[in-house]
Amino acid sequence: MEAVRLSALNARIGRLVNADSSLREVWVTAETSDLRVSGGHCYMELVDKDDDGRTVRARARAVIWASALPRVEARFLAVTGTRLRSDIKIMARVTVSYHAVYGLSLVISDINPEYTAGDLVRRRNEIIARLRAEGVFDLNRTLEPGPVLNRVAVVSAAGAAGYGDFIRHLYSNPRRLRFSAELFPAVLQGERTASSVIVALERIMERVDEFDCVVIIRGGGAVADLASFDDYDLAANVAQFPLPVIVGIGHERDITVLDYVAHTRVKTPTAAAAMLVAHQEAALDALRGTAAEIKTLAGSYINGQRQQLAYILGALPAMLRAVTDAHRRRLGTETASAISTAASAQMRMQTQRLDSLAMLVDALSPQATMRRGFAIARSRGRALTSAATLSTGDAIEITLADGAIDATVTGLHIPEKNKN
Repeated sequence: MEAVRLSALNARIGRLVNADSSLREVWVTAETSDLRVSGGHCYMELVDKDDDGRTVRARARAVIWASALPRVEARFLAVTGTRLRSDIKIMARVTVSYHAVYGLSLVISDINPEYTAGDLVRRRNEIIARLRAEGVFDLNRTLEPGPVLNRVAVVSAAGAAGYGDFIRHLYSNPRRLRFSAELFPAVLQGERTASSVIVALERIMERVDEFDCVVIIRGGGAVADLASFDDYDLAANVAQFPLPVIVGIGHERDITVLDYVAHTRVKTPTAAAAMLVAHQEAALDALRGTAAEIKTLAGSYINGQRQQLAYILGALPAMLRAVTDAHRRRLGTETASAISTAASAQMRMQTQRLDSLAMLVDALSPQATMRRGFAIARSRGRALTSAATLSTGDAIEITLADGAIDATVTGLHIPEKNKN
């Protein structure tokens, strides 16, 4: 059997590929993956996926040589506002190259940035549409801020100039309003932005009752880094956060999904601080206005009461005299009538009582007793109460109801039980 060396076969493949003009300067669409810059060259993989975004249909290595990279990257950044990075769709002009050692690769000579810009807008719109469909797009933007926003959770890069500007402007406000700001460090540029900010939000959520609002700030920075904020997971976290979220990530013209779902969007970290100061000033002015209104109303009420009291004090003597005279007249009439009535009633009662006593006295008198057949016996002027005090021959006087009888004791009859 005849055999050829692999290098010979690869050389044959290389000649065929490199000689085929249809494989030169071909525009292809694909998604970037594993993009890196080394030695001035940009290496990546181009991936073609199904519409579901998960199934890979084709994969090829690609490179932008250092001689073309500055031109391609500058144009791409100017149009899209972002640098070349992984996980974006591009339309690239490629030439198929085959190397005996490194195999097949695609050499990119140009990229159509309008295609990527359109895809970024499409992806942003898809994220927005998904958030709307899930009913969370407007949640944070419609939160009602509290009367004061002085307990602030800040998501920013530690030591960043934007964070320093924010704190300086916040604490040096001319009216010396008091704030308490706590930093929750996060990465706010590059591919780690979304996941890092989400972690910071989760840490704030663990102490959510300690804060009035959240501020996500980033000073200046590259416009290219804005694409990191067009992330569904980050936008969903911000949209559903229970505190108002203020976003100031250092850009004026360009807007990300985060700007749409956050409660308030400002241009810079300093603007975020100014907004909080203005909110506090408005609250303070409203409080002072309420206090002044209360003072005015209280003063009016007190003056009215003083006038009424003065009137009462002036009229009180006459009122007291009139009331006293009325009561005196009423008392004179009512007292005389009451005394007469009470005296008549008392006299009737006492008369009835005397009549009853007279009847009782009459019923119990000796005359009434003698009229019922009884008599009083006397000896030597004393009423007799016992037969034992008499002797035969004693003279006695017997008094009846209608007269008296003189008698002499001729015999005594004393029962045995009474002799002692």
